[in-house]
Amino acid sequence: MKAGQLKRRVLLQGGSIALLLGVHEIARGATIVAVRVWPAADYTRVTIESDGRLHSQQLVVGSPPRLAVDIDGIDLNPALRELVGKIKPDDPFINGLRVGQFAPSVVRIVFDLKQSVAPQVFSLAPVAAYQHRLVLDLYPQQALDPLEALIAERLRDAPKAPGRDGTVAGIAPRTPAPPAVDPLGELMAQQSMRPSPSSPPAQALVVPAPLPPVAGTTPVTPLPPPSSATARNGGATASGTDRIIIVALDPGHGGEDPGAIGPNGTREKDIVLQVAHRLRDRINGSSVNGNPMRAFLTRDADFFVPLGTRVQKARRVQADLFVSIHADAFTTPEARGASVFALSQTGASSSAARWLANKENQADKVGGVNVGTHEVQVQRALLDMSTTAQINDSLKLGGAMLGEIRGIGARLHKPQVEQAGFAVLKAPDIPSVLVETAFISNPEEEAKLRSVEYQENLADALMRGIQRYFAQNPPLARSRQL
Repeated sequence: MKAGQLKRRVLLQGGSIALLLGVHEIARGATIVAVRVWPAADYTRVTIESDGRLHSQQLVVGSPPRLAVDIDGIDLNPALRELVGKIKPDDPFINGLRVGQFAPSVVRIVFDLKQSVAPQVFSLAPVAAYQHRLVLDLYPQQALDPLEALIAERLRDAPKAPGRDGTVAGIAPRTPAPPAVDPLGELMAQQSMRPSPSSPPAQALVVPAPLPPVAGTTPVTPLPPPSSATARNGGATASGTDRIIIVALDPGHGGEDPGAIGPNGTREKDIVLQVAHRLRDRINGSSVNGNPMRAFLTRDADFFVPLGTRVQKARRVQADLFVSIHADAFTTPEARGASVFALSQTGASSSAARWLANKENQADKVGGVNVGTHEVQVQRALLDMSTTAQINDSLKLGGAMLGEIRGIGARLHKPQVEQAGFAVLKAPDIPSVLVETAFISNPEEEAKLRSVEYQENLADALMRGIQRYFAQNPPLARSRQL
C-alpha cells in the first residue's frame, strides 16, 4: 500500500472515531476561562465561561437550602476556584459555595443558600467577546411584587405615628391636622382586592429606597390635556390627580452585557446607571400638581435585564412614562452628539437610527436570555401592540427632552426626535423614549460622560423635559386593571 493511501485511511478512521464519541467525551477538552457573579435583589447570576460547551446537572436540597451543580467533562482549574472568592457577603441568595473534583472529569459546585431559590441553568453559544457560557440564574421562590414594594416604601416615607397621649417622642402635642390624602390608597385597595400575581421571577422589580428631595426641582402646574392624551385614557379628562406619578427609568445593558465601551475603557452600562441614579433623585424630590413623583428603575445595580422584562416591569407598575438611558457608539470616533428616539411602527427615520436599533436589540443575545423559559410568541404579540397615540405622546416627550438637552449646551446628533423599531420602547400604553446621552466611542464625549458635572447637567435637563411634558400632558386617572 502506498504511503499516501495509508495516511488517508488513518485520517478517515480518526474521523469515524470522532463521530462515534459521545457529548461528554468531546466536552472533556473544555477549559474554564472565566467566572463571574452578578448579585441583585431580582436574582443572582453565576456565569462560567469556557472554550467549549459545558454540560451540567443540578440538584436542589431543601433544608438547609443548597444547590449542587455537577459539570461534566472538565477538571478543576484555578479559574473555577476563583468562584469562591467572588461571593459577596450581601448577596441576597448565596451564603457561600464549595467547589471540588467530584469524580474524574466531573466538577461539583455546592451553593449554600440564604433562601429557597428557583434556579434556571442554561447554555449560551459564543457571541460578541464571549466564548461558551454556562449560566446559573438563582431566582427567589416568591417573586417580588412591585406594588407591594411601592406600598412599603410609601409607608416608610410616612411621618411617625403619635403615641397614646397624642405626642411623638420629644415633641409637644398640638392641634391635630386633618389626615392627608394618601396617593397610594387606591393602590393599596387594589392590592387587597386582587389575588397575588403569578408572574415569573424574571418580572420582579427592584424598588429604589426613598431619597431626600433635591434642590432646584419645582412642582409643575398642569394645563388642560391635549386630545392624544385624552384618547389614550379612554376619553377621560382631569385637572389633577390624587396618586403617585410613576416614571420608569431604564439604564441600558448591565451585568453580562457591558454595552458600548469607550476608547479609554469606559463602559456604557456604568455611565447610564450613574445618570439614572441622578435622575431618580430629582424625580423623587418633585411633584406634579402637588402629587409626588416616584422613579422606578428597571435595574438599580449591575445586573442584566432582558429587553422584554424591562417593558413588563414598567407596565406592571403602570408607569406614566418610560425613559431608557444609553450612551451611543459608532464604528468611527468622529460621531458625536446626544439623540432622543421614539418607536416607529413603519420604518426607521434614518439609516443610522435603523443601525442603532438593530444593535440595541441584540442586547438579549449578549446579556444572555434563557429562551426556554420565555414565551416568545406571547412576548412578541405584546410588543406589537404599540398604538399611534402612544407613539405620538412619545414624540412629544422626546421633543421636550431634546429641547432641554440643547439648552445645557450639549451638542445634538440630530435636531429632531428620531424613530426606529427599538424593542425596549414597545410598551403599548406608556409614552416611551430612548435617550442616547452622547457618543461614548468619541474620546471627548467619553470624557464628558465620566464627568460628574455633565451627568448632573444632563439629569437636570431630562428632569425639566419630563416636567415640560407633564405641563402639556397631565397624567390622568390610572386604569384599575393590573
